[in-house]
Amino acid sequence: MTQRKRIALVGGGIVGATAAFYLSQKNYEVTLYDDGVGQATSAAAGIICPWLSQRRNKEWYQLASKGAAFYPQLMDDLGESLTHSDIYQQVGALVFKKNLGLLKKLEKTALKRLETASEIGELALLSPKEIKAKFPLYDSEDSALFASGGARVDGSLLTEKLITQAQSNGLGYYSEKVTLSSTNSSEYVIHTKTHAKTYDTVVLAVGAWLPELLAPLGLNVDIRPQKGQLIQLHLQEEMSNWPVIMPDGEKDIIPFANGKIIVGATHENDGGYDLTPTTEKLELMLEEAIDIAPGLKNATITGIRVGTRAYTSDFAPFFGVVPEYPNLFTASGLGSSGLTSGPLIGHMLSQIISGEATDLPLSNYPVEHYIKKIRT
Repeated sequence: MTQRKRIALVGGGIVGATAAFYLSQKNYEVTLYDDGVGQATSAAAGIICPWLSQRRNKEWYQLASKGAAFYPQLMDDLGESLTHSDIYQQVGALVFKKNLGLLKKLEKTALKRLETASEIGELALLSPKEIKAKFPLYDSEDSALFASGGARVDGSLLTEKLITQAQSNGLGYYSEKVTLSSTNSSEYVIHTKTHAKTYDTVVLAVGAWLPELLAPLGLNVDIRPQKGQLIQLHLQEEMSNWPVIMPDGEKDIIPFANGKIIVGATHENDGGYDLTPTTEKLELMLEEAIDIAPGLKNATITGIRVGTRAYTSDFAPFFGVVPEYPNLFTASGLGSSGLTSGPLIGHMLSQIISGEATDLPLSNYPVEHYIKKIRT
């Protein structure tokens, strides 16, 4: 009898959890390792609205746009409602710019992108009065561009659901820190404090911790960490259908059902791997949100989330097989767009391992540009 392929996934964030979910549906022996430290996804609540981004990298936009379009399939595969889910919902996005001229320029770009991305939905420039009708806490004189296809997602709830479903499919799960070694027969050994297990295939989806895992194999990784902090608030409001707010800058306001609202996130390049909440930065972020939505003054702070994003030197993501190491796969460098593109990347990694055609060409996101042998 042929032995089932043994697959280990290291990292239970959005990429690893999605890959585990899809691989667990096949005839493989799948195991997930995650020590729960610093994971960007568990600390994240995000906005799915890449079409209104000003980034000019075409490969990034293609990945993010396809990632946004993939969400309805993912929710369907998870058995989640597209209209009444605490995990993901298309509620529309309101995007602000410094002046009306820049806003109209953005609208022109969005209308062009609408030609190939119908999931953007309806586009409209809204007056302050129209904005307040959709988001009652709003109190400013600025207009905004509204895209009805914009969505919000809770990364922690999403990864929890993906892993739970995968476990019901037979996924093995270890909440342990690991190290990695390779054998002469192109197999890999996952080492923890409690065991050492050999696998045919390994997926490393550990974000900013990838350099640490690959150093023992003599590999250098172009990755730097970025600290991100979010504030979770509660208001006595029913806001399940309120749109997300994307101000000019980096501090978004994301309403959820049952009065939950997220403000964030910071982008701290000097924060490294530090996961300590920073009162000064959190207070400043909340003040900026209150300037846009004064009603947030009445909110109760119910939690702080801190995570570590992974960025490459050119801010581009990568995923695929690690050079010179067959059946060793990885993905990293997703930065602040991890919740948008992560599920699609996890799905594509499962496709590669299963010998299927991928949703996008891997050559556009080359691992070899960012992972290289250390020459001595």
